[in-house]
Amino acid sequence: MDARQMDARGRVTAVLGPTNTGKTHYAIERMLAHRTGVIGLPLRLLAREVYDRIVALRGPSVVGLVTGEERIVPDRCQYWVCTVEAMPLEIGADFVAVDEIQLCADPDRGHVFTDRLLRARGLHETLFLGSDTMRGAIAGLVPGVSFLKRERFSELTFTGSKKISRMPERSAIVGFSVDNVYAIAELIRRTKGGCAVVMGALSPRTRNAQVALYQNGDVDYLVATDAIGMGLNLDIKHIAFAATAKFDGHRMRPLYPQELAQIAGRAGRHTENGTFGVTGEARPLDETIIEAIEEHRFDPVRKLHWRNHDLEFGSAERLIASLERHTSDPWLTRARDADDLSALKALSEMAEVRDRLTGPKRVQLLWDVCRIPDFRNAGGGEHTSLLARIFEFLVGRGLGGGKVPSDWMKKAVERIDKPGGDIDTISKRLAYIRTWTYVAQRNGWVEDEIHWREETRAVEDRLSDALHAALTQRFVDRRTSVLMRRLKQKETLVAEVNDKGEVMVEGEFAGRLEGFRFSQDASASPDQARVLRTAALQALRPEFHLRADRFYNAPDTEMDFTEQGGLMWGASAIGKLVKGGEITKPTVEAFVDEEADEAVAEKVRRRLQHFIDRKVATQFEPLLAMGRDETLQGLAKGFAFRLAEGLGVIDRSAIAAEVKELDQDARSALRKHGVRFGQYTIFQPALLKPAPTRLRLVLWSLWNGLGEFPESPPPGLVTIPNLEAVPKAHYTLAGYHPAGARAIRIDMLERLADILRQKDTKAGFEATPDMLSITGMTLEQFADLMGGLGYKAERAERVKVKAAPVLVPVEVDPNAPVNPITEEESAFVRVEEPAPEAEAAAPEMEVFYTYTWAPKPRFQRPERGPRPEGQGRGPRRDGDAPQGERKPREQRGPRHDGAAPRGDRPKGDRPKGDRPQGDRPQGDRPQGDRPQGEQSQGGRGPRKDGDRKGEKPQRDDRQKSFEARPPRADKPVDPDNPFAALMALKGKL
Repeated sequence: MDARQMDARGRVTAVLGPTNTGKTHYAIERMLAHRTGVIGLPLRLLAREVYDRIVALRGPSVVGLVTGEERIVPDRCQYWVCTVEAMPLEIGADFVAVDEIQLCADPDRGHVFTDRLLRARGLHETLFLGSDTMRGAIAGLVPGVSFLKRERFSELTFTGSKKISRMPERSAIVGFSVDNVYAIAELIRRTKGGCAVVMGALSPRTRNAQVALYQNGDVDYLVATDAIGMGLNLDIKHIAFAATAKFDGHRMRPLYPQELAQIAGRAGRHTENGTFGVTGEARPLDETIIEAIEEHRFDPVRKLHWRNHDLEFGSAERLIASLERHTSDPWLTRARDADDLSALKALSEMAEVRDRLTGPKRVQLLWDVCRIPDFRNAGGGEHTSLLARIFEFLVGRGLGGGKVPSDWMKKAVERIDKPGGDIDTISKRLAYIRTWTYVAQRNGWVEDEIHWREETRAVEDRLSDALHAALTQRFVDRRTSVLMRRLKQKETLVAEVNDKGEVMVEGEFAGRLEGFRFSQDASASPDQARVLRTAALQALRPEFHLRADRFYNAPDTEMDFTEQGGLMWGASAIGKLVKGGEITKPTVEAFVDEEADEAVAEKVRRRLQHFIDRKVATQFEPLLAMGRDETLQGLAKGFAFRLAEGLGVIDRSAIAAEVKELDQDARSALRKHGVRFGQYTIFQPALLKPAPTRLRLVLWSLWNGLGEFPESPPPGLVTIPNLEAVPKAHYTLAGYHPAGARAIRIDMLERLADILRQKDTKAGFEATPDMLSITGMTLEQFADLMGGLGYKAERAERVKVKAAPVLVPVEVDPNAPVNPITEEESAFVRVEEPAPEAEAAAPEMEVFYTYTWAPKPRFQRPERGPRPEGQGRGPRRDGDAPQGERKPREQRGPRHDGAAPRGDRPKGDRPKGDRPQGDRPQGDRPQGDRPQGEQSQGGRGPRKDGDRKGEKPQRDDRQKSFEARPPRADKPVDPDNPFAALMALKGKL
């Protein structure tokens, strides 16, 4: 039927004009003036907005919402708010309105709007709302139509190009691709604090939440696609085009002037003027286009896209032919193949689908399935396969028996119902759920329709909320938006510090108070940072004083020092140690923000100084007490000073001369303060504990100006690795002595030395279980350790000695018959001996090491002259003749077996003097004026196992030696010598 011959029932009015003329508001008023009405809108987003407005006026019981994916129809529905595609034309409503009627010229959806222009009529009134460019087409196609022109409430002015960083507030930047929108939104977030994002692909719930961010003033910028051009009424003052061309689904093309005007018209709502311009890489607009937009003058629409609505369902071929029918009307042109027609052609060529097209109802059902939109933009093949599967269920030959089965729907929906992920992932899931929402809204398509309509709607809501949260998190800096809004309102910013030390300004995180320093959030922009700091310091000034008082009264247990010299209060760094006048008297530097008062800094500094002074006094009490002892005089006092410099631990080889010069009285005075003269180290055992060791490393490093302090080993370790990069002094300060591949703890080394002195180091000895137990080492590790101490380890193997047979006691039953065994055998039963074959097996071998003293070679001393005649070899006092005046080795008497050759041990490898044995050093017992342990520089090796302290080896055990010279005369015995009795007894033994 020709369009001109169509009857227009009731009054038909075309309300035409530019944007911001109140056309939609006028249509709502006219619809509510009738008993029933239907209004068709171009977008689901806009339909939801109008539905909410009418519900607020009349209540939800009489207002329905019908879109492709949503259907809310109350029992007494009077007013239907729909998308244009979902408008019910057969209900006979008193009022019908179609918004944005100029979309009849759209290549993709135009045929739907044209169909409504030609066929949608109200019983009493019909309104067509749109641009004035449609005047001629409507007049030519709708007989008896009247026109109502509406003028724009405000002016629209072009302002040229602006950078995004200089964009005025309450601006909307329009892009035409998702990537472009995201890039602009990210730039605005960094420079302006954030923006809202509006795109056509958003669900109404997400779009409303994003719009609310903008309308409430949380953000001052909106980034959108051309979706905002269709009736979204927002408080926008300026529209900036980031591009002037878009991809229309087929090709990239420049925007038509009327399309630019439709979007630019969103600026300046109601009576407030608006502006528009370009930004970014968008090309400047031509003067003719600018003038057309400002004056609302555009070329009239010449052709409307049309598709035949009188369809034939006799077969798929006849249906396709009816859809492709042409028209002779000069105002109409056949629309290009839409997605539904393309899907119909593809499905009708499938054999499994063609075989099921047994009648017109099946063909009509196939056409309804083909009209499912490709929300996913999956492409022809994937979308067609999904449609074929749904059609298979609906024809009754699938598992659903004429409906999509619930278990299949459940699996499809469960795969989508995952709110997690990034923006793109959630957006894809939203597109997928729209497909199942659309299917659930069709009457008779799914089992349990009410359940699946509610379930798909609930999934869409969850995904919409997740998408809104993801968009807000990515593109909105709430902290900046809150601050900017408060500053615009000239309100005082409220700042506070919570229990976690977080500084909150207007409820937003501004930084953290770490101790007494404010660490501002680094993510803030420069402008925002200044505002944040100003507001935060208002709350911090009183907080500094309160925190300083709390810190000053805090116990020492809440404070600590780090191994790098830092000072901590709980988990906050509040200062550091600084080198003082003495090694045991460091000073402190407090970390206090410069914005705090000087009184706060001084209070913190005093409390830190008190803490470290008490810590040093407690941990080094034995060392400090020795330094205050006025009874120490002479060499003892000097030695105590050297020990204080080493913080209670000194390598003996470094002070061998000082040790040698100490007499017994000096040693005794030092031992009263816990000083132990070990073979390898001089130390105070109380200072080897973990706490003093940790503090010693810090104080020593601080005193010596190290950039990085050595760290103390974990407590409880007997040995630690001996690293070449670590100086020996660091090991000594940590309480360890390097030997071989590992370093052994000083006190354990001295215990080992006590055992080694009892061994025959010349003939050799093996490691005992006590030695291995002290060191906690295997045989191989112990051999390496002994090598580091100056011993030679020889590895060998031998047959492992087996344990003696074990006698196992058994109980004897007195009532059992007596066997002919002995009485001893009745109480024990000998374990069976191995079979002869086992005895013939190869013997089990074991590895053992033999250790002998093998110090490193050193400089050979020259031969010494003969001792003056008549001078005996009695005990030499400290003032006796020097070692160089002794007789040559070949002129001296025999040497004990097992004693190491004199002069073989370097001073650094085997220190002489007081060698500890248990709690009392071996050198404590005097021999003349010289301690027994202090031998001449050549020194003796460790005594044999059979030697005893103060005893001489039996003469029978000595090696025999013969000399050509006559025996030397003995020195007369000094009656004042405390060992006179023993020396007199010497000749009788």
